[in-house]
Order: sequence, then C-alpha cells, then structure tokens
Amino acid sequence: MNLIEVNHLSKSYDGFQLQDISFSLPAGFIMGYVGQNGAGKTTTLNAMMHLIVPDSGDASIDGVTYAKDPLRYRDSIGYIGDASFFPADFTAMDIENILRNFYPSFRRDTYREFLKKWNLSPKKKIKDFSRGMKVKLMFAAVLSRDTKVLILDEATNGLDPMMRKDVLDLLQEYICDGSRSIIFSTHIMEDLQDIADYIFFIDNGEKIFFEPKDELAEKFLLVKGGPEDLTDELKAHLSGIEKHAYGFTALFSTDSDYILPAALTTERPTIDQIIIHQIQERRH
Repeated sequence: MNLIEVNHLSKSYDGFQLQDISFSLPAGFIMGYVGQNGAGKTTTLNAMMHLIVPDSGDASIDGVTYAKDPLRYRDSIGYIGDASFFPADFTAMDIENILRNFYPSFRRDTYREFLKKWNLSPKKKIKDFSRGMKVKLMFAAVLSRDTKVLILDEATNGLDPMMRKDVLDLLQEYICDGSRSIIFSTHIMEDLQDIADYIFFIDNGEKIFFEPKDELAEKFLLVKGGPEDLTDELKAHLSGIEKHAYGFTALFSTDSDYILPAALTTERPTIDQIIIHQIQERRH
C-alpha cells in the first residue's frame, strides 16, 4: 500500500484553479514537487495539511484521512517551510511546551538532544536566531515526533552550501528505515537531482507529469545546434526550443523514430533542463 495517496484535489481562487491533482507515493521515497511560482505547489501542500479546505478531493496518509481521524492525520505530518513558523519572541523552550501539549507523539528528550547537537540555545529568542538556526529548530521540532510524512516547502532557500548538505543528509536519514516519505517542493533542482526518487511537475494548477526521476531522465535528450541546423523538419520533432545568439537548445523524445542530424550535439538533460524546456514549450 502507498503511504501517501492524493486523490483529485481541486481548489479555485480568483484567477487561479488547482485542477484535479492526484499522485501516490510509497514509503521510503522522496518526491520532488516542482513548478514556477504560482503554479499551485503551496496550494496543494496546504490542502493536504488541511490548512485550506479543498473544493474537492482528499488525501490519506498510511490509510488515514483527515475526515476519519484529524488528530492522527495531523500528527503524522511534519512541515518545514521557507520561513520560521514559530513566534519571534518565543524561545526553544517555549516551543517545547507547545509541541508537548499539541502533538501526542512529541518526545522531549529527543528534542533536547537536537538542541544540544546543533548548539541551539533553549533560552535565546527565535528572532535572534540566524536563518540556518531557525531551519535547524524546525527540523528539531519535526524530528522529535513520530511523523510518517515530511513536507518541505522551499525549506532550503537561502541556506549556505554546508547547511543545505546537512539538510539533505537529514532527509536521507528520515526515510532510511523505509517507513516514511518526503514531499520536497523546491526551486533548487540540484537538491532534487541528488536525492529525489520521483518528480511531479505542476504548471498553472495542472499536473504535467509524475515520473520516477531516473526514468524521466531517460525519456529525453538535450539537443544543441547552430542556427542553420534548426530546419522546419527538425522543429517538428523538438520541444521547448530555446534560441540564442549561437544557435538553439531543445528537448528530443527518445521514443521518437526520427534520426537526428549528425551535426547536432546531444546529451542527457538534468531535471532542471527538462523543467525549463517543458515550461518553454507550454509558453509557446
């Protein structure tokens, strides 16, 4: 059974519609949730966490829906965003008292071990923490509970390279026993290239694809050529064509029977390149 099931989530706002989003994720895996600003990533995550009420659809974690058992459902989710969600004038000890009263699975000893490990002062006000310290405090709060799913919404934005590496290591540790999973919404595709198992691409509220990362990389070639190479015949077999002063780059489907001209250069695209050219194709 899949650990996470999202079924036909939809939500309408003035000028935007999240349209029938569905996916499933087994335990022990990381899903990268990608798209431009305003594509619907945060709306999806908020609907999953019931911070907003979807117009239709639902989600389940380990077979439990919010409607069936709201306390157990919420306790199974850990969330880390791009900004601290703790009150600025609170201390780490104030946070401990809140978590202990709000989440049944919170473990005080584990929380304090994280504070000690990461040199987070229990009595220092959160407004005086650095960006990296605030992220560590959010991880300490989440990892001190028996969560099943970790939801990250741009959590690595603004972190220095060393802190980002520490976060990615934490994510690998979180799923290492095969019982938990992660949904990682980010603009930093390099992070997903390293750790994601699946990629979900959303654009303008619509699901474009949901694929295993390794299979996605095998579906395309990145094609490069000069201006004289971009014939009408070739254009018909490319997608997301991006022209520049010295020629063009585009995606080519490996399922195509078309034989590319020998003058072209081809290579395997990164996840970032696939997403950029997919957006380029949809904008033209």
